[in-house]
Amino acid sequence: MPMGVTIAIDCMGGDHGPAVTVPAALSFLRSHADANVILVGREEAIQPLLGTAQSEFGARLKLRPASEVVTMDDPPAIAMRTKKDSSMRVVMDLVKAGEANAAVSAGNTGALMAISRFVLKTLPGVDRPAIATVLPSMRGHTYVLDLGANVDCSAEHLLQFGVMGSSLVAAIEHKERPSVGLLNIGEEAIKGNDVVKEAADLLRASGLNFYGNVEGDDIYEGTVDVVVCDGFVGNVALKTSEGLAQMLGAMLKEEFSRSLLTKLMAAVALPVLKRFKQRVDHRLYNGAPLLGLRGVVLKSHGSADVLAFSTALARAAEAASNRLIERISERMASMNEVKA
Repeated sequence: MPMGVTIAIDCMGGDHGPAVTVPAALSFLRSHADANVILVGREEAIQPLLGTAQSEFGARLKLRPASEVVTMDDPPAIAMRTKKDSSMRVVMDLVKAGEANAAVSAGNTGALMAISRFVLKTLPGVDRPAIATVLPSMRGHTYVLDLGANVDCSAEHLLQFGVMGSSLVAAIEHKERPSVGLLNIGEEAIKGNDVVKEAADLLRASGLNFYGNVEGDDIYEGTVDVVVCDGFVGNVALKTSEGLAQMLGAMLKEEFSRSLLTKLMAAVALPVLKRFKQRVDHRLYNGAPLLGLRGVVLKSHGSADVLAFSTALARAAEAASNRLIERISERMASMNEVKA
C-alpha cells in the first residue's frame, strides 16, 4: 500500500458508534503501518477512547470534530439538507477536498448514498451508484451488485454495474480480467425478462470477461468473480442468504445441545466447527463499496463489531491505493469511445 493512504471514518454511525469505530481504527493503524485515519465525530465521545493512541500514532491519527449525527431513522433528504455538520457529511467533504482517499461509515444507508452522491457526484458515464458486497463461495468469494441502491434498472444500468464490479475486483483482488455473470432464472440466453436479455447482449459486446447468465447457486459455487443484478433482486438474495446462515447456525447449536452425548460430539467436532465458522464469518467480508462516485466510499454493516469494522477499513484502503476510481473512469471512457 502506498505511503499516505488516508481513511476518513464516520465514528458516530452504526449501532455502536465510537465504542466500535474508534478501537477498530486503532487496530487498523497497527496492522497497516503506511495508513492514516481521520476520526470524525463528537470530540467528547471519541477522545476518552483514544488513551495513549495519539502519542502512539502521532500524525497518522487525526481527530476532526463534527457536531451532528445522522441517526438510523433520519430520512435521507433531511440528513442531507439539515445536518451539514454531521460526521457522515464531514467525511464526504474530506474526500471531496482531497484530505482523505476514502470514507467509511456504518450509518444510515439511504442517507449515506444521498450525501455521498450529493457531495462527490457520479463519475462520467455512470447514471446511478451501486452497492457491492462480497460473499463467501466454494472457491473463495464472489462480488455481487447492486444490493439495494437501485430497485428499477435498465439494461444500460446493469452494464454499468458490470463495469464497476469488474473494476472493483481488479483493484482489490488484483485480477485484471475478472469474470462477470448476469443473475438470471436460467443459464440459457432465452431466459429472463426483456431487460435482462438486453443487458446480456450489452455485456457480451462490452469487452468485459462476460461469462453469461448465472443462477443464484452460482454465487456460492464461485462460478464467476462478479454477479450483476438489479437492487431488488440483489437485496432479496442477500437477506435470504443472511437468514439461512443464521438459521443453520442456530440449528447446529440446538442439535449439539440436545443431550450429554451430543454435547460430547460437539466437543470432538469443535476444531472443525471453528474452521467452518471462520470460512463463513460475515465479519471477514464486511465493507460494501458505493461504486460510481468520484471518491471511494464504503458502507459497513450497522451492527459491525471491531473486527468487522476493521475489515471495512482495510477494504477501503485497498480500493483507494489500487486506483479504484481511476479504473472505473478509464473503463467507462473507453466504452463511451466505442459507442461514439
